[in-house]
Amino acid sequence: MTIKETEQSNNIAHLDENIAKIEGLTERLARALTKRQPTNPGIASPDKELFARAASAYWQEWMQNPAKILEHQVAYWGKSLKHIVDAQHVLAQGKLAAPEDPTPEDRRFSNPVWKTNPYFNFIKQQYQINSEALKQAIEDIEDIDETEKRRLRYFSQQIVDMMAPTNFFATNPDALMKAIETEGESVVKGLENLVADLEANDGELVVRLADDTAFQVGGNIATSPGKVVFRNRMMELIQYSPSTEKVHDIPVVLFPPWINKFYILDLKEKNSLIKWVVDQGYTLFVVSWVNPDRSYADVGMEDYVQDGYLQAIDTVKSICGTKQVNAIGYCIAGTTLHLTLALLKKRGDTSIKSATFFTSLTDFSEQGEFTPFLQDDFVDGIEAEVNQNGILRSFIMGRTMSFLRSNDLVYQPAIRNYMMGETPPAFDLLYWNGDGSGLPGRMTVQYLRGLCQRNELIEGTFELLGETLSIKDVSVPICSIATETDHIAPWKDCYRGFGKTSSRSKTFIVGQSGHIAGIVNPPSKKKYGHYTNDDVKLSADDWMAGAEFHEGSWWPRWEAWLKPRSGKLVPAREPGDSDHPALADAPGDYVKVKATI
Repeated sequence: MTIKETEQSNNIAHLDENIAKIEGLTERLARALTKRQPTNPGIASPDKELFARAASAYWQEWMQNPAKILEHQVAYWGKSLKHIVDAQHVLAQGKLAAPEDPTPEDRRFSNPVWKTNPYFNFIKQQYQINSEALKQAIEDIEDIDETEKRRLRYFSQQIVDMMAPTNFFATNPDALMKAIETEGESVVKGLENLVADLEANDGELVVRLADDTAFQVGGNIATSPGKVVFRNRMMELIQYSPSTEKVHDIPVVLFPPWINKFYILDLKEKNSLIKWVVDQGYTLFVVSWVNPDRSYADVGMEDYVQDGYLQAIDTVKSICGTKQVNAIGYCIAGTTLHLTLALLKKRGDTSIKSATFFTSLTDFSEQGEFTPFLQDDFVDGIEAEVNQNGILRSFIMGRTMSFLRSNDLVYQPAIRNYMMGETPPAFDLLYWNGDGSGLPGRMTVQYLRGLCQRNELIEGTFELLGETLSIKDVSVPICSIATETDHIAPWKDCYRGFGKTSSRSKTFIVGQSGHIAGIVNPPSKKKYGHYTNDDVKLSADDWMAGAEFHEGSWWPRWEAWLKPRSGKLVPAREPGDSDHPALADAPGDYVKVKATI
């Protein structure tokens, strides 16, 4: 047998071995899927009536304005026909090549094969022609409510993204090439990744975005020194160790969102907001929320305020011997900080000297990209889900967020992990993104119904702990930081609610980038700038038109705002006191608890 024949024989043997492994993994896959606990069907798709109304409206458009519909249909037929004729013409010339490709650039099709190979090019061009036709069909519908049209755009885009040829093995040249090059090894590794993800999540497909073996909370992320000085059923309160000899008298207490975990603000030393604040000479406390299980079903917004915000504020004042604190709220925790401020105003309590908000919404009259999920059919489905399970399971919220950017956060990672057999990257931000928390059932419904759907804080009708609260009850000095490309809390929506407070002292800053990168933007990076405008009575568009752009991070500008509200310098405080001994080292125990699937 020649060397070449020997190599071919070995390759075939290796391929047969990998095929045998695939058969074994398929059995594991089937077993993993049997453990899945399906979510309520109402969360999976909109009410079928939405599509029925859309079909009816499309038919009405056809009857009333057939010329427009026919024009678009004929254009689609013409593009498809020209496409196949062009492809056949090139092949008839005896060339194994693709015809001219006028389709727009799309990074999903970055492999040159999509342009040069007639098979893959034909598939790509027809996919893009079909995609454009579907989008145009939605736009053709006129006799339909704008909210429903926005939802149709979203769900049709999900169909378009899902049906991309890159998402299927037989039409993904990268996956096919790698399978051939590795003699099926990439397919085996991909299936192993898929089965491992299913087994780790009780049969639920949660695509891993990062290598979770590369990080340890408290080991190589969330390492700023400090102590847990208080703990109850809702939170652990961490006081961070000082790094300066003196600190400002008024302490800072930071409330992170409980949808995710607080260590996004302490991923590593060079981009840690927590470390940076401490280094500027502030006594910093951070709340680490509990990761709730089904026993938290009846926990509501009132529990987060009473046993979280108010308890933390009282504990901080006691430890530091001060009458006031400066408070920070991020995302949903900023929304809830507004509730807390309104409640304290009603009670005549001046414990909060100033408040800072990171990407925080209060006015939900415009629901933006969340419009598809904030209508009754979906909220009814979520309510049924939490009634059954006690909590809104973390993967449901994570999946919702991911599908707002499905190509980047669902399909591309799935292609890399499952088709290409690659190990997810060791990326701390993506690791944090996958380390989510569940939401208590009662709190979830209160937030979605009362705040998001009925906009009760803006309407002045939100009831909490015996008081009826309004955004107008917020009167302390406030600083709000929003971000320019935030799709979760758009800056214009943040600005609209910010303007409805009664605070005499208002500062608004818009940072470049989005919900995370725009906040975690240390001065050392010199990456993203920010906008300011002292006239906060303007409309959002006019505010931005007249805003001044500043290079670099907004952190120093905010600290300059905070400093005069933080009192004189006093000797640095070590964590805790005799009544609040250290219970654990930072980052504590609650942050290490994984979400219930």
